[in-house]
Amino acid sequence: MTVRAVETRFSDERIRRSISRILRENVLCSMSTVAPGNRAHINTAYFCYTPELVLYFLSDPDSRHGRNLERSPSLAMTIFKSAQEWGGQDRGLQLFGTCRRTRGRGANEAERVYAARFSPYARWMKGMSPAERRQAALLRSYAFYRFLPSRIKILDEREFGGAIFVTARVMRRPRAKTVVRWSGTERLSP
Repeated sequence: MTVRAVETRFSDERIRRSISRILRENVLCSMSTVAPGNRAHINTAYFCYTPELVLYFLSDPDSRHGRNLERSPSLAMTIFKSAQEWGGQDRGLQLFGTCRRTRGRGANEAERVYAARFSPYARWMKGMSPAERRQAALLRSYAFYRFLPSRIKILDEREFGGAIFVTARVMRRPRAKTVVRWSGTERLSP
């Protein structure tokens, strides 16, 4: 099997709707960082996101991927439902960009977005019960990370057709809305 470029173009709005739907329907991601010796390292985390395609996750800064991101902000992430069945109409994203630990107001924004998506997190951080206070103490030792994808590869067979991969660029401008633009279409063929 090979992947070949095809002439099919999709509207930027259709691409944005597909990305939004996949993000909304999923809460876990897998992310790859660059380890010493240029080796890949993968980790799984819960994520949240903003309408401007800023993704956040909470993790231990002393973890392997946390240390990797301190050295190199390069990150690749996949988001998909693991319950999909081979041969079905699959959906998923591959995102490529940079990721850094948040601090100050950025950390406050990340926490607000994360708590809005994950109500147990918000409840634990209020720490009403002894168990919640213990969980909150552990979570306070973690840090939020901010991932800014610059390129996204989309597999949304219900939206774009079977074995079609749509690539989009994410363009960010200061004080302007984030723009997602179609950049290519590929088809998996025998």
